[in-house]
This record gives sequence, structure tokens and C-alpha cells, in this order.
Amino acid sequence: MQTTQSIVNGIDTDRLKRLVADVSRDHRNGIAFFGVTTRWRGGAVSETEVNGWELGGRRLRKDYTIRIDEPPELCGTNTAPNPQEYLLAAMNACIMATFVAGCALNGIELESLEVESEGELDLRGFLGIDTSVKPGYDELRYTIRVKGAGTPEQFEKVHQAVVATSPNYFNMASPIRLNSRLAIE
Repeated sequence: MQTTQSIVNGIDTDRLKRLVADVSRDHRNGIAFFGVTTRWRGGAVSETEVNGWELGGRRLRKDYTIRIDEPPELCGTNTAPNPQEYLLAAMNACIMATFVAGCALNGIELESLEVESEGELDLRGFLGIDTSVKPGYDELRYTIRVKGAGTPEQFEKVHQAVVATSPNYFNMASPIRLNSRLAIE
């Protein structure tokens, strides 16, 4: 990986430190708002539009479309990953970004980093066959494979920081209040 004065593992550590200082000075600078809109495209296919986010009250543009489908066995056409795969990918990516940033801030150069996750669902819950069966996961397992200039102790310290600070680790490991509203048109 390329390392310069402030770039470690592709992370601009000076920029990250400035963000930490801005948020430390005024917590409002660290309020991040995310939102997406998902539209049905027929069958089990949906498309999610990501058109921006907010940081510190400033609207920042984005323009992405995320396509989601199911495998044929779940009545889909297998044209894209399914919601469970996106869920795991989102968790992995957040864990990875937090791990890379933690290593960069500690001056640990990485050669490779991989996060693998898995979980098992019992479809009797999703299909409404047995109300005693949860429609979701009982547990998720993940493995971080890392190679780089750090010691095992340094990598463990970074991993513990990931567990303490990764938003999607927190979101997956802790109950989140979901507020729903049905709008009939």
C-alpha cells in the first residue's frame, strides 16, 4: 500500500484527524443523515436510489442505484444480490472501513484485509409457516483476515475499536427502534 505523510492504506489521516477535531469542537458537525428510496420493479426485483446524504447540516450529492433480486428458489430472477447478501455486505464494508481507518491512524500499513460473514435463516419464519420461528438471524458470524505491518496485539486493539465504534456492527449487534408508517395512495 502507498504510504505518504498523511496517506496510510488509502486513508488521508490528516483529513480524518480534521474531521475528528471538527466533531469534537461542535458535535453538530458530526450529525450524519442517510436516506434511500426503494421502488418495486416487478417480481422480486427492487431498485434503491441513493441521491445524497447530509453531514453537519450540509446536503452532499450522490447518485447511485442499488438493484436487489432474489434467487429463483425464492421467486426471483437472480439478476442481483438479495437483501440478506446486501445486509451482510453492508456490515462487512462498515467493519472494513472502520478497521482500515483504525490501522491508518495507528500507522499500521496493510497488505490485505478481508471480512467474511455468514448466517443461517429458517424460512419457516419468513414464510409464516411457524410463528415460533424467527424470520431473521439468531446469530451472524464474521472473520477478519488481515495481513500487514502490525503486531497481533495492535490488530486486536484495532478490532476492539471496530467493535466499539463501527456503526453497522452496532446496528447489527443491538436492537434498533424501527418506526413505520403505511401510506395508502
